[in-house]
Amino acid sequence: MATSLTLYYLLQFCGHSWIFTNMTARLLFFGKDSFADTFYTIGLVMQACQLLSALELILPLLGNQQHRFLPSFLQVTERLVILFVVITSQEEVQSKCVVCALFFLWNMWDVVRYSYYMLTAVGMNYPPVTWLKHTWWIPVYPLSVLAEVYTIYESLPYFESLGTYSFKATLPVVVSVHFPYILKVYMIILTAGMFYICNHLFMERKTYLRAKSTKLKAK
Repeated sequence: MATSLTLYYLLQFCGHSWIFTNMTARLLFFGKDSFADTFYTIGLVMQACQLLSALELILPLLGNQQHRFLPSFLQVTERLVILFVVITSQEEVQSKCVVCALFFLWNMWDVVRYSYYMLTAVGMNYPPVTWLKHTWWIPVYPLSVLAEVYTIYESLPYFESLGTYSFKATLPVVVSVHFPYILKVYMIILTAGMFYICNHLFMERKTYLRAKSTKLKAK
């Protein structure tokens, strides 16, 4: 189990590190022009990493204490919905600046947390990485959720005009599903979920700081 986890975390770390390095290099060399084809350049690797992250929903069921089911479920599903339902389905959205910003924020967090998980899986404790894992989320995670909400907002006109995922079914009664309405509700769910996950991460940080303080006093 430990070997499988280490390989999984290593794979995720390498994937997100490659994405972050690629995006940073393109931004430095091409500036704002890099925004237009960010998705075409790193979209496939991003999709692979996010699909692979669905495995994290199984880890709590296997007794892994680093992953709680509900926080993991919320984080994994929100990314899958944003990436595959919103961005991948609307070509016009893929070249938006907000998509580039969103990918940056996702990877800034994932490089840190997968580094921490990988070291923990092999029984190592590197204090700077541990501190970053329990601190870096404070600016990055809320910003990433705001970017997700804004990405949905930017996509609404395209879902309206193209009618993607909207349909009308003739059952005993006529049922009409207007997908932009579902996305608007999901924007509220994302915001509510952000507060729940931030509270969860805050409690983890509080436990970490308490344990660190106890060790310092013991010395």
